[in-house]
Amino acid sequence: MNAAVRLSATSLRAHKRRFAGTFLAVFLGVAFLAGTLVMGDTLRAAFDTMFGDATSGTDAVVRGADTITTPGESQGVRQPVPTSLAGTLARVPGVAAAEPDIEGAGQLVGRNGKAIGGQGPPTLAGNWITDPRLNPYRLAQGRAPRRTGEVVVNRGAAKKGDLKIGDTTTLRTPDPVKVTIVGLATFGGEDGMAQVTFTGMTRADAEKYLTARPGQAASIKVRAGPGIGEKQLVDRLTPVLPNGVEAITGQESAQENTDMISSRFLTIFTTFLLVFSGVALLVATFSIHNTFAIVVAQRTRENALLRALGASRRQVTATSLVEAVAVAVAASATGLAGGIGIAAGLQALFPAIGFPFPDGDLVINALSMALPLAVGVVVCLGSALLPAVRAGRTAPLAALRETAVDTSGASRSRAVTGLGLAALAVAATLSGVLVSPSVWTAGLGAVLALVAFVVLGPVAATTALRVLGAPLGRLRGVTGALARRNALRSPRRTAATASALMIGVAVVSLFTVFGASLKATMDQTVSRSFAGDVAVSTPSFGAGGSGLSPRLAGAIQRLPQVDTAVGLGRGVAKVDGAGRALTVTDPVALQRTFDLGTVQGSLRDLGTDGIAITRKEAAEQHLTTGDRAQLTFTDGKKETFTVRALYGRSELAGDYVITRAAWAPHRTQDSDTLVAVTFKKGVSADAGKAAVGKVAARYGNPSVQTRHEYAQSSAGGIDMMLTLVYALLALAVLIALLGIANTLTLAVHERTRELGLLRAVGQTRAQLRAMVRWESVLVAAFGTAGGLGLGAFLGWVLVKASDGAGDSSFAFAIPPAQLLVVALVGLAAGALAGLRPARRAARLDVLHAIAAE
Repeated sequence: MNAAVRLSATSLRAHKRRFAGTFLAVFLGVAFLAGTLVMGDTLRAAFDTMFGDATSGTDAVVRGADTITTPGESQGVRQPVPTSLAGTLARVPGVAAAEPDIEGAGQLVGRNGKAIGGQGPPTLAGNWITDPRLNPYRLAQGRAPRRTGEVVVNRGAAKKGDLKIGDTTTLRTPDPVKVTIVGLATFGGEDGMAQVTFTGMTRADAEKYLTARPGQAASIKVRAGPGIGEKQLVDRLTPVLPNGVEAITGQESAQENTDMISSRFLTIFTTFLLVFSGVALLVATFSIHNTFAIVVAQRTRENALLRALGASRRQVTATSLVEAVAVAVAASATGLAGGIGIAAGLQALFPAIGFPFPDGDLVINALSMALPLAVGVVVCLGSALLPAVRAGRTAPLAALRETAVDTSGASRSRAVTGLGLAALAVAATLSGVLVSPSVWTAGLGAVLALVAFVVLGPVAATTALRVLGAPLGRLRGVTGALARRNALRSPRRTAATASALMIGVAVVSLFTVFGASLKATMDQTVSRSFAGDVAVSTPSFGAGGSGLSPRLAGAIQRLPQVDTAVGLGRGVAKVDGAGRALTVTDPVALQRTFDLGTVQGSLRDLGTDGIAITRKEAAEQHLTTGDRAQLTFTDGKKETFTVRALYGRSELAGDYVITRAAWAPHRTQDSDTLVAVTFKKGVSADAGKAAVGKVAARYGNPSVQTRHEYAQSSAGGIDMMLTLVYALLALAVLIALLGIANTLTLAVHERTRELGLLRAVGQTRAQLRAMVRWESVLVAAFGTAGGLGLGAFLGWVLVKASDGAGDSSFAFAIPPAQLLVVALVGLAAGALAGLRPARRAARLDVLHAIAAE
């Protein structure tokens, strides 16, 4: 083993450049993985600190005991508690202070007339809590609100909106409220709670604008007197609480908030990044394996001589593996430092683009360092294992051979195996998406398809390169013909090099196709279900925004240009014990503006005790017209509703519809998510839109859009998602290109004598550079073409697997322009990857090259 180590050290010193590409591939993969893990640890610690600071002075929280959670949401809606309960709690022995916490949605408008925030993080408003220990915010400038219309805003929101003390602006609650800023606040010494905006009002204003009726609060915060612990305080409070109200410790409240963030956001976010880390490492595996396979092939004579001098198979194999371990440990250790840098960069980048990340120092745990280090070593060692075993099997007589012929392109067993795997992949995929819908079966088919592509790569490379390289002979003459012959020389090597790029392009194509399909589905949904002329909405996603005023639809309805204006509000209730989202609207106007499909029963007769349900949901709940269902609302009241109508489509209308009169006794902070408007005959689209826009301006200036514009804005989040996906996949593509460049560099070294002979018989430096570059482009074209085909197929699988989640069908769409851009980028990247090897080949000294072994 000592001899193997010495040989490995000598080889690494003599051939450092051979392993440069491997080093970079391992470095980038480990850095991304380490950065993801460090970022996750940092965010968890930051949110723990943030929520701990928010409740540091709160020893107990009194709140509604029951939560109504609708499908797809982890945070439920709780029953409000009476503000008068604060007085009762303040008289309990051991209580130092008790104050209501009234909280709701409130979005400030900046100096430029645009809303502040709303793109993800919450935009909150509430009463300014006078007890400084119960209030997580601290006044940094100005004073607390004393009179109606006065507010305190967090300093971060004021900076974003270019607002200062004394300014008058609008607060959407969602009804527009004129407010004057009298103070600026900080949270835990920072400008705010991450990217959350907060507006503190007087208690009277908070009750007036943020609750359905005065005397309600989201919770009551309680501070204990000296010597009273949190648990002891909760035990003293519990006996005086009314039914349906509970008390928890401040520590439990902070932990619930942390767990909610972890389950809803951090877990999804870190999993998302880890998937891309996996893609990058998978691409790196192909590049690393190819590098070691080429190095072993180039050292066939050297290994054969070692065997002839008495070295055992184990020693030769060990020599290659020691080299792999040395490169892996060095690259992985360097990658850990790079990962910390990536985490620091992400921490600075994401808040700048609106992601709700709190500030805090980087948290570096031992596991977050050990795991990427181990993964880097295992990936590198695993990639080098087969080439190392192949090196150990080198026969001593191989020292007498000049070259080894790669026959993998004509391998019948490889072709049969690959076609068999492809058949299994198609069968599993079709079964999972068409016959018996199953995400797992479809996923298995996708994995088998990837394996089949890799196995068939050398077989397909021969035919594909002949086809892709056919124009080169005519366009570039002898140079193009030589480039094609060089790419065809080793089908296994070409396929392995192209496979790394193929995986990156396949994932890019997959998300491109899926994103285009989502947009097509949204456009199809709006075109089919929305019969209105314009839509009034607030463009936001996540928890941000404040919605639309419920009075907006009525104001628009009074316009002479308007035939129908219907607002769609949202409520929640338990329907026979299961949490469900309710659409609160005028059912008659809804039917005139939206295509609900075939309606059984009558939407005109819902009244205050009727409900309309989609057929699909009614079948799942075993309900039909005339049946009764018990609804439990967030105020704890239970009422029996009669199913008076069943309708076919819920694409925009939702699964349950009740009237505003039925919802009014149970509403909380009321808002609409959309107002759909149809014009009277003879009213032009421009004139109608302008009239609606003037009315909307008085209600916070929400967006007024045509049907097409509304469909595009509804799909706006898809473009943001794709931008992030492309940015993350750039790493995988970069690793693939490094693999191409490294393979060509090693191939140039391998063909030194051949290149010298070409120069000797008259090939110019420019022709030699062009030959190497075109060889790189051909390899990239093969990988890009395979990636586009595989990505489109997997995109179709994902669309079909997602179909049927609701009563609307997914539309499959292939975006030719975007995929053409992907193809051109792949080809351009291939040309870029060939620049350095081409320059190096052109700089070879002719006489030295001819004399090379």
